[in-house]
Amino acid sequence: MKTLTLNSFAKLNLYLSVRNKLSDGYHSLQTVFERINVCDKVVLRVRRDDKIVCLCDDPGLPADSRNLAVKAALLLSRRYAVGKGATIRLIKRIPQGAGMAGGSSNAAAVLIGLNRLWRLGLSKAELCSIASRVGSDVAFFIHECRFALAEGKGEKVRPVRELRKRLLWHVILVPDLHASTPLIYKQWDKLRANKNIDISRLTRPVSGAKLILSALRQKSGHWLEQCLFNGLEAAAIDLYPGLARVRRVLTMAGVPNICMTGSGSAFFGIVSSRKEALRFSRRLKKLNRRWHVFVARTV
Repeated sequence: MKTLTLNSFAKLNLYLSVRNKLSDGYHSLQTVFERINVCDKVVLRVRRDDKIVCLCDDPGLPADSRNLAVKAALLLSRRYAVGKGATIRLIKRIPQGAGMAGGSSNAAAVLIGLNRLWRLGLSKAELCSIASRVGSDVAFFIHECRFALAEGKGEKVRPVRELRKRLLWHVILVPDLHASTPLIYKQWDKLRANKNIDISRLTRPVSGAKLILSALRQKSGHWLEQCLFNGLEAAAIDLYPGLARVRRVLTMAGVPNICMTGSGSAFFGIVSSRKEALRFSRRLKKLNRRWHVFVARTV
């Protein structure tokens, strides 16, 4: 086998609470991930030389080690001294700067795929060890699960196996705005230091993640509405005031269970069925024709 094509799925954060800033500049957090069927394609081909070459249909993405897919391949090659190369072709559909982890997902697909193509025989634990050096969300995709609880910087992942058959439908609204994750975390730090800010907008008790996982087990839409939370939303809107309009447009369309994913800029709603998601999608496209609208489900 010299060529391999993999789906590289996006994610949503159903719950995200930032705990505090760490000594290395990163932040500890607790989050509940959901993998969804919005996806890129990653095509891997073994090369005869030892080069890592990246081709992408999005000219705005770098093709060097700034691209997490390339970074992952280089780390894997150097750690195990395989002396082999690969051409990585990325066919992009997951929007950039939306908080849906397209780059992290691509990196995980590269680690999984090259492990097979280069016949390294690495376990998921070994792949996760490399993934944690690539980026915070990469390890989630290594586990190839529908839902997971993550802590630390996001690299400590516990798949929720009892939810392996759970299915949610979403409508996702992505504005034409690229949100900078580092800048949003810096803004979160500023807001956290402001004693006049309601701290509940920035963080929630750790029990919040347990509540949303319990709601998912019970298949209770009402409890999901009460539990959805993203502690970065206040900082994101403070830094990018236009994001407040994304939530307003979803509300105007009647979309229920609204939450921002990651550090933004995408917002999503949880709906009851594919039919309802398509209905909301049509309504959102009429309200704003420039923004991207996705209908998605758990995968």
